[in-house]
Amino acid sequence: MSEGQHGERVTLGEIKQLAGVGRPTVSNWRRRFAREVLEAANDKRPAFPDPVAGTDGKPLFDAEEIACWLDLRPLPDADTEKDGEPVTYGERFRQELKVRGLVALRYETRSADRLIAQVLAVLAMDAEGEAWVPEYLPPTLLPDRAAATARVRDVARELAEVRGGEGAAADEVLNLAGRLESDLAMDATPQTVVDLVSLLVGSLGGGTDEQASVINLCAGTGELLLGLKDLDGHGDLVAVEPDAFRRTLLISRLLCHWLGSVDVFASPTDLDTPQALAGLGADASYRLSHADIVVADPPYASGERDRDEDGPLGWALEALRRLNPQGRGYVVVPSWTLARPRTAEPTPTVRMRQELLDRDSLAAIIQLPRRIHPFRTGAEHALLVLRRDASSEDRGRVLLVDADRIAGRVGADWPRHVAEILRTRTSPVAEEARYATVQASAGAEALADGRSVLPAHRLASPEQGLDHFAATRDARQSAFDVLPQLKEWLGGLGVRKRSESVRHIKVGDQLKAGSLRLLAGHRIRESDIGDAGVPVIGREEMLGALPIGSRRILPEHLVAYPQAMVTDRGDVFLLTEHGVRTQVDDAGGCVLLAPVQGLRIAAYRAYLNESAKSGARHSESLWMRPQALARLLAAPRNQRRGSGSLVRRVSVRDMDLPQLPREEIADLEAILAEAERHRAEVRRQLAALDTLAERLAAGVADGDLRLRQRQPSEPGPRA
Repeated sequence: MSEGQHGERVTLGEIKQLAGVGRPTVSNWRRRFAREVLEAANDKRPAFPDPVAGTDGKPLFDAEEIACWLDLRPLPDADTEKDGEPVTYGERFRQELKVRGLVALRYETRSADRLIAQVLAVLAMDAEGEAWVPEYLPPTLLPDRAAATARVRDVARELAEVRGGEGAAADEVLNLAGRLESDLAMDATPQTVVDLVSLLVGSLGGGTDEQASVINLCAGTGELLLGLKDLDGHGDLVAVEPDAFRRTLLISRLLCHWLGSVDVFASPTDLDTPQALAGLGADASYRLSHADIVVADPPYASGERDRDEDGPLGWALEALRRLNPQGRGYVVVPSWTLARPRTAEPTPTVRMRQELLDRDSLAAIIQLPRRIHPFRTGAEHALLVLRRDASSEDRGRVLLVDADRIAGRVGADWPRHVAEILRTRTSPVAEEARYATVQASAGAEALADGRSVLPAHRLASPEQGLDHFAATRDARQSAFDVLPQLKEWLGGLGVRKRSESVRHIKVGDQLKAGSLRLLAGHRIRESDIGDAGVPVIGREEMLGALPIGSRRILPEHLVAYPQAMVTDRGDVFLLTEHGVRTQVDDAGGCVLLAPVQGLRIAAYRAYLNESAKSGARHSESLWMRPQALARLLAAPRNQRRGSGSLVRRVSVRDMDLPQLPREEIADLEAILAEAERHRAEVRRQLAALDTLAERLAAGVADGDLRLRQRQPSEPGPRA
């Protein structure tokens, strides 16, 4: 036991954490092995240690007493033994207690970054031994080691002993950056992303003597680089890290892993400058400006840099420039860089994305699972797989993979499943991955059409394994069974299989053409909303938590919101959070409250005026109708297009609609309108029964009513 552990005290929660068990386990130990319980049973086993300080609500225990008691309890799943004895909870407890000593030092040094730099410097120099040359060390390494106190050096070496070497100890220190309250944790590549890239890259040796060369752009503290396989003894490794502090930590970490041969530069342009080979004179030089593998996880920048010329996709283009002809690049980018639509004046981000598509440089786009980064819960990310030269089979197409959907199906094993999809080029679930063409051909949609290329927005497809005809027939039979009064209407509902294929068109294209108009929801102060005036339609109304019309805004208050639009009859309300909910405005005159939006069929008002005069049902100018639009937007193929880490939202512009003849749309509208009329009648019946049950219960509860069920032979109530 080290000197720092004498007299150290721990809480029950800390015992749980240090021993690697659940809180109920510790409570169970304390209850079952309480001194009075063992004495009453004449049990000679050692009792759980008594608290040495604290309160009844938060007792404190001596750490060494707890460790000694845990020495008596072997780990249930321990395969290895030490000196013939099984590994115990006590050994694990002591190991984690030493790790916690590093966290305690954070408050002594008063700077997490300074502490991390000093610990890594001590570990790096210990790993180097006596074989280091001062000229080839980073300028701050020796000063950082000299600044480390005796306690910092002791903790660093204890950690190396516990973790089995300086490399593992350095990894542990950087993994603790969050607990040390260091900003380094904000930019660290998540381990699951490291695992995915490692699986996609595979072994650098590839089973041959010639190993692949690697350039790691935006290397940070080296998570992606050190996650690659077969790095030992490899000479063609280069890292680029613009931040001086992270560059120093990266060099120290590489030294801890005995990878001092990795060259670390401050800028990608440095790779284009020949570097003198150590000890061979100025004439001997080499240049590693290109590599077989280029990986990058650009640093996170708060706020979206859509108009920055050096935005995140700039690193993807830099990685592409550094690739050898048959090389592969793996670049992590924010999802918003792939979702921005092209406008009349494209932003730099959209231009760079278009350049990647035009050069046929995207082999795959992998949308990573939401909340993948513990410190960026509101940001989504994607992994771009880049290529210099596409094979004849892959030319002009990109593999889209929705890893978020895969993770929802298979759990933590999603990286292996994604890697298998890229290896086999097929997916067992069509909605999770498929190839998409870059340029339009044979009527198929193209990735280069200026819209979002995010897999969640592009992978909509018919429900797999579903016979729509059989499912509709069963649904009609079920409706007939529970609603026999609708026998005639249900019997006249003609349904048949479609023999010809149907093309789909994006809502965004209809908005651009002027066939549809998007009505934005507005933010209105709660104090301006009451129970009189114009109806307000918000999230609560769309979810059914409030009846439409219960919230209103007076016209004199509405004038304070000049951008707020009043809806027309036939407009469709949309709520696109966690799915798609739609509703038709049958009367008009409502105000939309964000996040609710609306869609207006441009030709519908003219159609209403025309039909009011002539009574005509069909119109050559009416390509879509309200009920049909609402139901088609809420179809499952659009429900699955959501993206976003905290709130899954579906982009209205990325929804699609089938292109159907006007007569068929008119028939669909009539059927859906009649179905809605029947649904409204059933809702009125249910509301009447709910009101009756409520009044009966209220009368009985207040003691005013006495109820009794009449027998069939008894007379009914008097008029």
